[in-house]
Amino acid sequence: MEKGIEYLRKKLERYRSGAKKRNEIYNMKDKDFSLGITIPPHIRNQYRATLGWGAKAVDSVADRLVFREFAEDNFDLNEIFNMNSADIFFDDAILSALVNSCSFVYISEGVEGNIPRLQVISGENATGILDPITRLLTEGYAVLSRNSFGNPTEELYFVAGRTDYYAEGYYIDSVHYNIDYPLLVPIIHKPDANKPFGRSRITKSAVYYQQYAKRVLERSDITAEFYSFPQKYVLGLDADAEPMDTWKATVSSMLQFTKDSQGESPEIGQFTSVSMSPFTEQLKTAASGFAGETGLTLDDLGFSTDNPSSAEAIKASHETLRLQAEKAQRDFSSGFLNVGYLAACLRDNFPYKRNQLYLTEPKWEPVFKPDASTISLVGDGAIKLNQAVPGYFNYDNLRDLTGIKGSDQ
Repeated sequence: MEKGIEYLRKKLERYRSGAKKRNEIYNMKDKDFSLGITIPPHIRNQYRATLGWGAKAVDSVADRLVFREFAEDNFDLNEIFNMNSADIFFDDAILSALVNSCSFVYISEGVEGNIPRLQVISGENATGILDPITRLLTEGYAVLSRNSFGNPTEELYFVAGRTDYYAEGYYIDSVHYNIDYPLLVPIIHKPDANKPFGRSRITKSAVYYQQYAKRVLERSDITAEFYSFPQKYVLGLDADAEPMDTWKATVSSMLQFTKDSQGESPEIGQFTSVSMSPFTEQLKTAASGFAGETGLTLDDLGFSTDNPSSAEAIKASHETLRLQAEKAQRDFSSGFLNVGYLAACLRDNFPYKRNQLYLTEPKWEPVFKPDASTISLVGDGAIKLNQAVPGYFNYDNLRDLTGIKGSDQ
């Protein structure tokens, strides 16, 4: 039974605020209204800190996920993606899914020829009812454009075999297809039974550590003002003495104080300067927590720890990141295959069965590109394995291992 567009409108509005917040964190436009017990709000507002750790957590995985092609492509899916600017399309869908936990691909008829068009829609502008078996939608809803107040001006409602178009909240037209599923496909990062639409790379824990680091930087900036110009004091001035210009006393290299009628002179002193080292330690603590949450290292966050490492040492230090990237590859492979499946159905105007694509396999480039020494070791290992089992390594699986395409000659 269909739940209808009104239900999906309310569902999207309920989750949209969280998606907008994660996008603001990624774009470094988020503002934290955390009140301290010592710093007045008007002072804190002058020293607002900006950190790009959230963007780093997303880009560190997104930049390593490079989709190559579909192997055993019996339905010519590669042609569909290549005609839709594959180099941009995959990066756009992956990045949006890592930020918002999922992105959506809207499939529509092509303007020229019969190649369908693929459009990526961010998680804050689309939602649907998910089939837990196929990971396809049974109903879908997407907002194509909004006005200056954030209200939808163009909407799409998707059901099996039909896409409805709405403008300014009113139904305009429908397009019918010979397809068993809605033409809106989710690309989901780390789905499970509790969170079928996945999890974002910008987790609550990562957000906490970034906010913690920003508070440390703000306090450090404010304290630096007192560190740069330590407070001074004068004892024993005559009550009738002319008041001292505080700015002159701060920046002058020489001050003159005369003795009073009894021959006594004032005593000059300076308060102990506040040390900046606790802030550095606090910032490093926040960076350690953020790195542990996202699979990064302190070097990735700007804290130099050792001399430049080899490619193998870098891979070893990023073992958690490698596992997270490979998990993302498996998740996105299913989503991209679903996009290709429905696009092929639309192109051929025929409702293929999903299990007809069981031979088609998505291929990705290696998460870490090998250096010269690694290639040499792979070559030695391939020779020995082929001697033991002839033909065990060939052109295809060597490329999967090294990411290097062999010569066509």
